[in-house]
Amino acid sequence: MKSLFAIQTLLCFIAGFRAMAGNPIVPGTGLADPHVTIYGDRAYLYATHDVSADTKKFVMTNWWVWSSVDLVNWKQEGTLNPEDTFLHRPFAECWATFGASKHGKYYWYFSAGPTEIGVVVADLPAGPWKDPLGKPLVPKGLTPTEERDPDILMDDDGQAYLVYGTFHYFVVRLNDDLISLAESPRPLQLDRQFGPYGQGKTDDKPSLHKRNGIYYLSWSSFYAMSTNVYGPYSYKGSVIVPEQVAPELQVDKAVRKYDLWHDRHGNFFTWHNQWYYACNDKSQPGRNSHFRDSCLSYVHYRDNGEMAPIRLDRIGVGQYDAAQARIEAEDYFDADKAEIRECPAGGFEVRDLREGSRLVYPNVMNLPPNATISFSVASGHSGGGTIEIHDGSAQGRLLGSCAVPGTGGWDQYRTISCALTNQPGTGNCCLIFRGGAGELMRVDWLSFSAKTS
Repeated sequence: MKSLFAIQTLLCFIAGFRAMAGNPIVPGTGLADPHVTIYGDRAYLYATHDVSADTKKFVMTNWWVWSSVDLVNWKQEGTLNPEDTFLHRPFAECWATFGASKHGKYYWYFSAGPTEIGVVVADLPAGPWKDPLGKPLVPKGLTPTEERDPDILMDDDGQAYLVYGTFHYFVVRLNDDLISLAESPRPLQLDRQFGPYGQGKTDDKPSLHKRNGIYYLSWSSFYAMSTNVYGPYSYKGSVIVPEQVAPELQVDKAVRKYDLWHDRHGNFFTWHNQWYYACNDKSQPGRNSHFRDSCLSYVHYRDNGEMAPIRLDRIGVGQYDAAQARIEAEDYFDADKAEIRECPAGGFEVRDLREGSRLVYPNVMNLPPNATISFSVASGHSGGGTIEIHDGSAQGRLLGSCAVPGTGGWDQYRTISCALTNQPGTGNCCLIFRGGAGELMRVDWLSFSAKTS
């Protein structure tokens, strides 16, 4: 008899599966090793596929592409079968992947088990795919590491870099065609080897991303920083810490051997002026080392460029719960004319809010009718400003308006509230900031409560 998980996976294909996420996203399907790339107005998730919860080893017979417009609702868009690659045969080690785009073409880099990296190309983000080489891009034995777990950094100057390896990482610049190596792979220098296995070891699945001129090399949930893509890299720590992981995403080690860092296969991406972290998860019942889920969280950067520990919870990203005590302002889904910085009171705030600035919080669940909305705000502007609350977008119905006076300084926070005229249930909240010239205010958090008589 097929397991419940195999039946769920089959139903996904039959129904064209679409699910409302929290964390994990698309649970119980074996969607693993999530690597998200943004193309236009959609997020594309290139993933591996754990086919069963009943195996004692990895059984992964194809690769998946999923997409979303909001990081909440996900739809399977395509499949890459090993028969359509240089392998030309069924294969049960379809390991970690990564997607990239250039010159109107889409490239998907994949691990053929632990020994080779291939690439396929398509005219659309989800395929159909063709293997342009008919052989591995990175063949077995090219470097003294396992040639697997590719990740692509598209640098600011248009150059593409491929990073890969297990415990020892290599980076190589690609030619403009993205299907050939422009140089010999170089080892990445790291000043401290540390990861899920303790001192002296990192992990598999390295990843590279860049922000404000700084390169970030990451493995699992650990990371290091450099001002040069080739390094050397300075170790900083992990973005996952126990106190920031919700109890429902932790597992009692007495029940199942598991830790917070092992096999995360983390990947960082940015969209709509927001940064995110995607990773594996094995916390839910029925999951194990060979049948995994995927999770998403927000990532925020301290003023010195280091990443703060993420919050990993069931709500996830792109949706919010009005029943929460507060929603952190920096956890928006979309923003214009806004900047996330460290807050003097701790944590983060949204700064540089001026005339026409916009913050969007879609999919706010459990809204009471005609709710009261409250903001923790600071304003060093003599005239303060106004926060307009619209339904969905700046052109949506005006639900309410909060006048924010000057609070006496940019570090002087006050709670300002106003009434809304909203329907109960789930709504989409768009904040538009109005006022005079210059920065008007900073916002630490917002919250919703029932209307008081």
